[in-house]
Amino acid sequence: MATLDDFYSIIPAGGTGSRLWPLSRADAPKFLHDLTGSGKTLLRATYDRLTPLSGTGRTMVVTGRAHRAAVEAQIPELEDANIVLEADPRDSTVAVALAAAILRRREPDVIVGSFAADHVIADERAFRRVTAEAVAAARAGYIATIGITPTEPAIGFGYIRAGDSVGVADAPRAAIVREFVEKPSAQVAQRYLDEGDYLWNAGMFIARADVLLAELAAEEPELAAQIEELAEAWDEPARRGPAVDRIWPQLQKIAIDYSVAEPAAARGRMVVVPGDFDWDDVGDFSAVAKLHNNGRRGRLAILGSEGTVLADSASGIVVSQSKRIVSVVGIHDVVVVDTPDALLVTTTDNAQRVKQVVDAVRRSGNTDAL
Repeated sequence: MATLDDFYSIIPAGGTGSRLWPLSRADAPKFLHDLTGSGKTLLRATYDRLTPLSGTGRTMVVTGRAHRAAVEAQIPELEDANIVLEADPRDSTVAVALAAAILRRREPDVIVGSFAADHVIADERAFRRVTAEAVAAARAGYIATIGITPTEPAIGFGYIRAGDSVGVADAPRAAIVREFVEKPSAQVAQRYLDEGDYLWNAGMFIARADVLLAELAAEEPELAAQIEELAEAWDEPARRGPAVDRIWPQLQKIAIDYSVAEPAAARGRMVVVPGDFDWDDVGDFSAVAKLHNNGRRGRLAILGSEGTVLADSASGIVVSQSKRIVSVVGIHDVVVVDTPDALLVTTTDNAQRVKQVVDAVRRSGNTDAL
């Protein structure tokens, strides 16, 4: 597939992946780990997946100041001007809109696409074909998202209800978004699957930068003005620091789903392109186990030093990062994560509850473990 000359990739690389604690920590979050066994971190794999679309030198990474060195080590070819450092996390609206505003000042007609740093996509050719359709829809003035064709009644994802085709020539599958739906109950998720017009919300957004920023200004005018003020100073280091010090503490924390996507859908400006490829946001250890076990139960996935793990009649996942011998005998669907300073033992069915453990550790004041 040819490079899309007017397209620029944005990779928001933030968050700590608290459901993957104690493997994922504040100083080594999920996107800096190889969770697939490919030899690449999730961040590096995301960058490599996007480069054939946007071209070399046309990817911007938005990350925290503490992760700059790690990001540069993972993507040494990333230009300094294409690393946007957040003073502290302000959710996805600030991350995506600030990058879009900076890029629009450099290239007024640019189309931007935001893709999380910690997702796993196996069929990269299919991903690029679908993204190219989304870019075509963006050229026609829409804000586009990629909805994943569901394979099961998952309750851990939001959903998108797709409507009629919008008739964009180079995006034949682009359909108007009827509504975004929060994470449903199991019964409702099964109904969505049966009805067939609901897609998983993967949080990928593609739009002309000026269109995205106009939608933000219509919904959150104060935040949009602050972001434009930051962007105006960003490429001048002498002005950037004072602008960040003055403006950043005032920035509202809000997800782009609420500030842009849902309002744009209500105005008929949001489309979705179905993505018929395997996708996973690797949100917990159950998801990691499925990746390594090809979605099958009854197997034990081992990450880390396999020589230190002994297993007999066991299934699930063991992550070994210490020098201890870990022995798992006669336990099914187990999750064991052994690190030098923390040990997690749970089951794949309870993997989502690990976030509650992290919250408890935070309340205890033992922040060194986070």
